[in-house]
This record gives sequence, structure tokens and C-alpha cells, in this order.
Amino acid sequence: MGEFHHGFSVSIERTGNERVLLSLHARGKLEHQDYETLVPMLESAIAGMEHPKIDVMMDMRELQGWEIRAAWDDLKLGVKHGRQFNKIAMVGNKSWQEVAAKIGTWFIGGEARFFEDKAPALAWLQETA
Repeated sequence: MGEFHHGFSVSIERTGNERVLLSLHARGKLEHQDYETLVPMLESAIAGMEHPKIDVMMDMRELQGWEIRAAWDDLKLGVKHGRQFNKIAMVGNKSWQEVAAKIGTWFIGGEARFFEDKAPALAWLQETA
């Protein structure tokens, strides 16, 4: 029997008056508690911004999925802040993750793309529109 590993790291940088870079690394299954940590951090980072644009770097290479309640939390986050998401770069290695990136575009104002390597994902995030 293997060990269960769960981890979730978050980094948020303001990269200008109206831009935020949200970097996430998930391991195992995302849980409701992860969103209880993430959402207030994100909302604090964009507080006071008139028209925030959020870019996301999500490293999903060790992600196994979402618990049901966490999936609901993810949907609520998309509904509340979806128009503020500019670019979401999803780095992964599983076919379901690529499908998740395509579906994610339906719920945001910007674009989500899937990458197998982090370097091209970061380069894409840094491109100006």
C-alpha cells in the first residue's frame, strides 16, 4: 500500500496595477480546505483593483483530481471571478488534464491552454496581448 501525498502550494504576485500572477502546484486530490486557503488570498490580492486581470500558472503534473466539494468550490470561483481570469496555463501529463484545460476556457473571460512543459507555459503567460 502506497503513501497518500496531498499538497497545495500557492504564490500570488501583483505584476502591475491591474495584473496578478497566481502560481499553483497541486499534489494528490484538491480538497475543500485548499479553496478555503486559496480564495481569500486571491480576493485579497485583487482587492482595490478596478479591472483585475489574473494570469494562472497551474502545475498539475502530480494532481490526481478534485474531491466533489473541491470541484464545486472550483466552479464557484469560476462563476465569481471568471471574467477576471486572463490566461490560465495548465502544465500536466495526463489526457484528462488537457480536456480540463479546454473545458476551463468555457468558464473564464480569457484563455486556458495545456502544456506538457513549464517553460513554454511561462513564455505564453508572459506574452502581451
